[in-house]
Amino acid sequence: MNQTIRIIVADDHSSIRAGVSRLLDSVAHMSVVGVAADTLALAKLLDTCPCDLVVSDIGMPGIDGESNAILFLRRMLRFVPHVPIVILTMIHQPRTLAGLLHMGVAAIVDKRDATASLVSAIDAAYTGRLFLSKRALEAIGDAAARQPGAAVLSAREWEVFRMYTQGMTIQQIAERLARSGKTISTQKRNAMRKLGLDSESSLIAYARQIGLT
Repeated sequence: MNQTIRIIVADDHSSIRAGVSRLLDSVAHMSVVGVAADTLALAKLLDTCPCDLVVSDIGMPGIDGESNAILFLRRMLRFVPHVPIVILTMIHQPRTLAGLLHMGVAAIVDKRDATASLVSAIDAAYTGRLFLSKRALEAIGDAAARQPGAAVLSAREWEVFRMYTQGMTIQQIAERLARSGKTISTQKRNAMRKLGLDSESSLIAYARQIGLT
């Protein structure tokens, strides 16, 4: 490849940012032009630093205080569609990963596959091809074939889910958002269904995976 791919790396762990940057800068046709520790820093880079592709984790601080970057990345795909996103994550919830594909991300790489797969993922995404690393593909299984958008939470569903995982009761959330308890319960159930979570224990485990607790 003759053209250098300009890449922004976003992850809230400094060791991951450093390791990924070293890996990509060692590839002749790739150059890391910026690094971000959260979505606010990523948003500023997108405004000021021309790039061809973003490599991003999803379990990092968001602009509005949330610990998940999914809502920001969804907005990015809508308003900056010419910049492909490669997700680099430890998340292995099938419907969550499938939802990222349906949302429009170009590639998903499990962090355990990063050394072997990240460069291939970037090359594929840059040329408009879908890429899943070995563990990401195994985790998704047939969930990728489900109805598009099935695992993508609405902004309110995510807000309710986040508040609940941080210890608020349904009634407290209802009072905070000026909604009925029945509405909040429905939004919580919808969020769990979309994320493929079928119990309180799986909800807690997922919240820990993405840094909410």
